[in-house]
This record gives sequence, structure tokens and C-alpha cells, in this order.
Amino acid sequence: MRRFNLFLLFFLFTGASFAQELNARVTVISNRVGNNVNQNVFRTLQTALYNFVNTRKWTNDNFLPNEKIECSFLLNLESTSDLNVYNASLTIQAARPVYNTTYLSPIINFKDDNVAFKYVEFQQFEFNENRVSGTDALVSNLTAVFAYYVNMILAFDYDSFSPRGGDLYFQKAQNIVNNAPDGRNISGWKAFDGVRNRYWLVENMLNSRYTIMHDVYYNYYRSGMDRLYDDEVNARGEVLNALNLINNFNTDNPNKMISQFFFQGKSDELIRIFSKAPQQDKARASELLQRLDITNATKYKDQLK
Repeated sequence: MRRFNLFLLFFLFTGASFAQELNARVTVISNRVGNNVNQNVFRTLQTALYNFVNTRKWTNDNFLPNEKIECSFLLNLESTSDLNVYNASLTIQAARPVYNTTYLSPIINFKDDNVAFKYVEFQQFEFNENRVSGTDALVSNLTAVFAYYVNMILAFDYDSFSPRGGDLYFQKAQNIVNNAPDGRNISGWKAFDGVRNRYWLVENMLNSRYTIMHDVYYNYYRSGMDRLYDDEVNARGEVLNALNLINNFNTDNPNKMISQFFFQGKSDELIRIFSKAPQQDKARASELLQRLDITNATKYKDQLK
């Protein structure tokens, strides 16, 4: 078990069955696709992706029903000039439960704008982590993208529960990157495809120079968020320590994808955490957050006075 052992005996003695790892919602939006395409195709696609993510066993661990990771995938399509070929953005969100509460803390909130794929209704989704790319690159690209983000969800979740706990799944994600489909209009898998893509996200988490980011995830969630209910003062101090670690990382490694990735979806949570802090801690948190999370700088400045 990778999660809270306090739940273990209850579920063992009540006979709860083990389940797959994810409780994923999958939504396919097709309003930008031409009217000449049968909308049933996209409902079938949505069901197929839902089954691909939720029914496949992604780890060798046994997950109890209450341990399943809450996440969502929103695939927003637009048509291309090629038959059955689509460009899409994929928004990935995942949350992690906070100990002793019903609150779910965002751990991933990311939009990938570079998903090109080919889909014919009732096409079978197959994925082999040892042979990522099939004979048709555009067909295999969609399952490769989804499998990559499933492994990244698992990796960040595991990292938040134990030090370097997600390494195996970061490595699986990197294997997908290294063996990803390659073809016309396919992007996001290469270093030269941009500075904020699949390649760089997993590279940052496996780069030996950036190991401090693993400490950030563990300290923020396990030492900080999970202790807020029982010991708010010290827990808030651990969250502030995590921000200091990111600041040190950012000073030594400016403009890396992972430091910005961390903050996506967290602004409201961070404001709630520090809104009741002593003025000195609140001021320090506001200073760090305005510097590190520039998108929400004004929000922090106004609400953490």
C-alpha cells in the first residue's frame, strides 16, 4: 500500500476488493469539428479512452477503492484536412487527498496543446510500454500521450507520499518519450518541440541536478498538507520551506518547466494556507509566490497583505 495505513485494517476486515489505480473522468469535446462528422464517433472515442485509462492495470501495487487517484482528461478536438485525423488539446488534472480531511489538493493541472492523432470508430486501443509506437504513428500517438500522462500522475502522486516514490513511473514516462511515435504533425516528444512539453517535464524530474524538486513534492504534501489538521503551525512552516526550496531551485535553474508546473492550480490553496499565518510568514510567502508564480502575482499581492 502506498497510502495511509490507518485505512488498511478496516478495508481488509470488511473484505473490500482491490481496484485499478485511477478514478478518471474522460471528456471529449468535438464542437470545433465539422458538422459532416458523425458525433457518435466522438462518444465512442470518449468511452474507449475512459476504458483505456480506468481498466488497465498501470502498476504492480494493489490499490484499495479509497486509494484510487482522482483525475480527469479533457480532450478538445478540431478537425484537419486529413480523413479521421484530429488535432487536439488535452487538459490533465489530478488531485491528492489530504490526510484527515475530505479535501483534495491539486497535484497536476496542465494543458497540452500538441495532440495529433488518427481515430476510426471502434478502433481498438492497444498499448505496449516496450513497443510504444505502432505501424501507424498517428494511431499510436493518442494512446502514447494518455499513457504518458497516466504515468506522470502516478509518479507525482507516489512522490508526494514517500521520498522518490515516483521514480519508477517517471522512468516509464521517459521510456514512452524515448520511443514515442514520430511523424508529420506529431510534436511534444522532442527537446526541440518547445520548452514546455512532455519531453521537458519528465526530463526535469529525472535530471540528477534537479533532485530538489522531489523533496519539494514530498515536503509540501506529506510534511505540510497532511499535517495541517493536527498541527497547523508546523505544517504551514513545512509548506513555506517547500516554497523556499523552489526559490533556491529557480535561482540556480531559471525558467525550468517543473518550477512553473508545480504552481498550476494551487493559487487558491496557497492563499488559504497563508491567510491566517503570522504577518512575518505571510509576508515571506507573498514575496516568494509573487516571484515564483508570476501568473497569479497580483492575486497573492492583494490577498496576502
